[in-house]
Amino acid sequence: MRKATLPFLIRLFLLVAVTITALTTPVRAAKSELVIGITQFPSTLHPGIDAMMAKSYVLGMAQRPITVYDQDWKLVCMVCTKLPIIENGKAVPETTPDGKQGIAVTVTLLAEAVWGDGEPVTTKDVLFSWRVGRHDKSGVVPKEFYRRLYAIDVVDDKTFTLHFDKLTFDYNDLGSFNLLPAHIETSAFAEPETYRFKTAYETDTGNPGLWLGPYLVSDVESGSHLVLTANPHWWGAKPAFDRIIVRVIENTAALEANLLSGAIDMIAGELGLTLDQAIAMERRHGDRFAIQYKSGLVYEHIDLNLDNPVLADRRVRRALVQALDRDAISTQLFAGRQPVAHSGVNPLDWIYAEDIPRYAHDPETAVRLLDEAGWSILRGGIRHNAAGEPLVLEIMTTAGNRSREMVQQVLQSQWKDIGIDVRIRNQPARVFFGQTVSERRFSAMAMFAWISAPESVPRTTLHSDHIPTVDNSYAGQNYTGYRNPDMDALIDAIEVELDRDKRRELWRRLQYLYAEDLPAIPLYFRAEPHILPKWLTGVIPTGHQFPTTLWVENWGFR
Repeated sequence: MRKATLPFLIRLFLLVAVTITALTTPVRAAKSELVIGITQFPSTLHPGIDAMMAKSYVLGMAQRPITVYDQDWKLVCMVCTKLPIIENGKAVPETTPDGKQGIAVTVTLLAEAVWGDGEPVTTKDVLFSWRVGRHDKSGVVPKEFYRRLYAIDVVDDKTFTLHFDKLTFDYNDLGSFNLLPAHIETSAFAEPETYRFKTAYETDTGNPGLWLGPYLVSDVESGSHLVLTANPHWWGAKPAFDRIIVRVIENTAALEANLLSGAIDMIAGELGLTLDQAIAMERRHGDRFAIQYKSGLVYEHIDLNLDNPVLADRRVRRALVQALDRDAISTQLFAGRQPVAHSGVNPLDWIYAEDIPRYAHDPETAVRLLDEAGWSILRGGIRHNAAGEPLVLEIMTTAGNRSREMVQQVLQSQWKDIGIDVRIRNQPARVFFGQTVSERRFSAMAMFAWISAPESVPRTTLHSDHIPTVDNSYAGQNYTGYRNPDMDALIDAIEVELDRDKRRELWRRLQYLYAEDLPAIPLYFRAEPHILPKWLTGVIPTGHQFPTTLWVENWGFR
């Protein structure tokens, strides 16, 4: 019997994957339905718990923030009537009761805004959402936003005034204030410590009253797909599709095969094919699909667990970076479309600083740094310290993402060249983000991307007050455990500096400190390939943390 070749086995695997998907895909109706493929399943659908792009992508169709950055990177209203600014009198600087410089921001919700069960969106929802967000045990993030929001005055059912204890440059950015339906969620919040498990977003996901967008989440098959149906109470433009199915296919090769077979119509740029796959697909199938490449504020990096005594030594962190040829990774794996990152701030953002430390590929310096850090004994190709302990680290990322797994292998090889034994252990995205990263269960390194808004202050990811712990119900996003008083002070100063030139200098100092300390290993800034059918119209990539789906009512077909 002839031995099967590897290419044949790969083709067979993809054929089986496509067949299984076709058998489990809900029946589709032409043009009344759109099927989207993504690579991750949301760990939760609660708007305020866990930070995960898969959740944001789905909720973009079923929720609406009060304000949002649009496709032109401008802050605009979504559920409010007018953007509050100092110039129009809707935002007024004031002195707080304890003598601080604060600001009062008055917001009026759209009169026509209602939940998916027809219940009006009112200030009752605003007050309830604030109460949930402020509670230490609710699990809602970002805590800093709710802490600063120390009082709310109700004017009427639709108008309210928010009182913040700081006058920040982004005082009217309310994208973090996730509205929750008080008429449904109040009972679940009776015991705040267990709220994240008892919320209707977990126990009664199909309840239309949870949703505030053009679509309702009507069915969830964990790990497989989500079904969204048109919201009969939606007040905006009528969406073109009666039903949208979001299928989760974690393996990107299988995701591509499903697109080519017609099992899905499009692949989301936010959570889809790797750049190299998209480039290859465009060469082979560019006549069938419209492929849009969008560079943006997507920072691929490796968070380092600084409680690990090996990684607590900055010399080891620098050695890890200087052992890497990140330029070659960008050029050879991504055709130069994903530039090397030197900090978390993208060159597309106006606050980007050129004059910060940059680490070129320099294995000799990396070896010297490891020797200085006490890892000078080479045995069996692996470095050991004086106590005989080997230099072994673990790196984790989302399983099935071909690009990340490919990069992992390159990193592993380059670190092995200087005597560091790096072990790869990956997990499904819902586990990786839902527990491992958010609860700091990774022992050494976690590779993923931060997706931010323009000029996004990294308080939740770098400030020492935002390290997730059991006591704060893992509400922080400082997964590295980074603690630096100078960084804390810079973050505090940036937020309250209204002068752009002075703020730019503070941002430069922040980027410089980040590059010096290296709480994370910067890799590259991603370009997102959106793979769309040529009959689909209206999809405009944003290039920042707010996904294309927030404007899903503008999508249509030729």
